[in-house]
Amino acid sequence: MKLNVAIVGANKRSASDLFDELLIREFPLDNIFALGVEEAVGKKIKFGEDQTLTILDTHSFDFSTVDIVFFLDNTSLGEKYIPQAVEKGALVIDNSGAYKDDFQVPLVIPEINIHDLPYYKNKGIVSNPNCTTTLMLLALAPLHHEFIIHRIFVATYQAVSGAGNDALEELFEQTRGIYSQQHVSKTKSVFTKQIAFNIIPHIGEFLENGNTQEEQKLVNETKRIISPNIDVFPTCVRVPVFVSHSMVLNIEFAHEINEERIKEILYSNPNIAVVDHKADEGYVTPHEVAGEDKVYISRIRIDNNHKNMLSLWLVGDNLRRGIAINMIKIAEEILKIPTE
Repeated sequence: MKLNVAIVGANKRSASDLFDELLIREFPLDNIFALGVEEAVGKKIKFGEDQTLTILDTHSFDFSTVDIVFFLDNTSLGEKYIPQAVEKGALVIDNSGAYKDDFQVPLVIPEINIHDLPYYKNKGIVSNPNCTTTLMLLALAPLHHEFIIHRIFVATYQAVSGAGNDALEELFEQTRGIYSQQHVSKTKSVFTKQIAFNIIPHIGEFLENGNTQEEQKLVNETKRIISPNIDVFPTCVRVPVFVSHSMVLNIEFAHEINEERIKEILYSNPNIAVVDHKADEGYVTPHEVAGEDKVYISRIRIDNNHKNMLSLWLVGDNLRRGIAINMIKIAEEILKIPTE
């Protein structure tokens, strides 16, 4: 069975990875439609080696002509157009965040909580977790299943691609401007501070509890996907890297842990690549994992003073592994669910 698929937000940076993965994974496509709004409408984008797609207007698109909609646009547009797509009978896999707080809509990483996926029938929608959450939990879920995690302290170092095309352009223009001795303030619009040659401990709006929105997503989504009993204390930082998020994780387990067994679990997981040599270059950096399908882990250490504490360095492609692959895996798994 071949399917008609639409991608809303086809002009977004993450869309190119989604288009690529549909072909790489040989998703059963019949027709594919690229959708956007406002200035994106009418633009041409490449699909595969020899196809060009014209971005159509989401507002006037007939969603009854498609089976699946991958929604990559922002939350307000998700709130506007996703109900229209569902009403027309399309399954929506949503990365806009519009339904992440709706407990009738499953929030799924297939490798971890595939058992929640059949609940997509409630509203015809599945939420894709935040890309940072996906990268982190792919590594931590197998450890939790054996040792039980109590608390996670995490500092993330997030690439500007997570903030979209304008953010990528801002980093590029500021970097060029600094080298040509121009005023960076002229190119500052996406971020609250200069991003070139700088880091910003602020992603998303600040909430009443002191967390930013990005930090609160890590808290809420970890509890939904793995366990409500896990406490998460995050600090999310934007760094001048184009693609791939990194993070330092300090994990507190219920009992004393064994480094050898930790490594066995990580090495045996097909979603994880371990590069952990206590030597120069014996670790992985964001630049090296851009375009990769796995989550990479280095700097594995157990706290000498607290034998139930583990530290990890984690890196993963936020667009490819954090968004595109997870969304397509959701669709693939739904196709396996028997229809009534």
